[in-house]
Amino acid sequence: MSHPTYLIASDLHGSAYYTEKLLEACEAENVDRLILLGDILYHGPRNDLPRGYAPKEVIALLNPLAADILCVRGNCDAEVDQMVLDFPLMADYAQLDCDGQRLFLTHGHHFHADNPPPLHRGDVLLHGHTHVPTCLHHPAGFWVLNPGSVSIPKEDSHHGYMLLQDGTFFWKDLRREIWRTLKV
Repeated sequence: MSHPTYLIASDLHGSAYYTEKLLEACEAENVDRLILLGDILYHGPRNDLPRGYAPKEVIALLNPLAADILCVRGNCDAEVDQMVLDFPLMADYAQLDCDGQRLFLTHGHHFHADNPPPLHRGDVLLHGHTHVPTCLHHPAGFWVLNPGSVSIPKEDSHHGYMLLQDGTFFWKDLRREIWRTLKV
């Protein structure tokens, strides 16, 4: 049985340049769904403007894919953003079941490794927010994973995303080069 392939990304922050690169990766990876972990249109007051900052262009790039996007709200996302996006954006979290394993999707400004939601051993907490890729096995027995940021990576990380394919997470840069893998 074939499992869906998910591309997981976070923190676009209004960069049309990096959103285009991300959508090129979606096409090349032949993904079934795009999971966005928040901070879609606005760069936020603590961040410099990312390359190609053009929120209206990001809207035009993402809206045609609305049926294939699962998105949660980031700390820079607001109700006004929902007015222009054709996919739901305002949920603080979402959950997916992947072969009995729960994936808890959130931005990371509320739920994170130091303040996790209730999870079972083996579950996966997926979040963005820090702009730093993370792969941590929590002492409570679940995984904490972060794809980093597509447009504003921090701590010398790369512009990147994660791919979930057949139970394996792949961290990739926008050239689609793998730099980390995790089978859960």
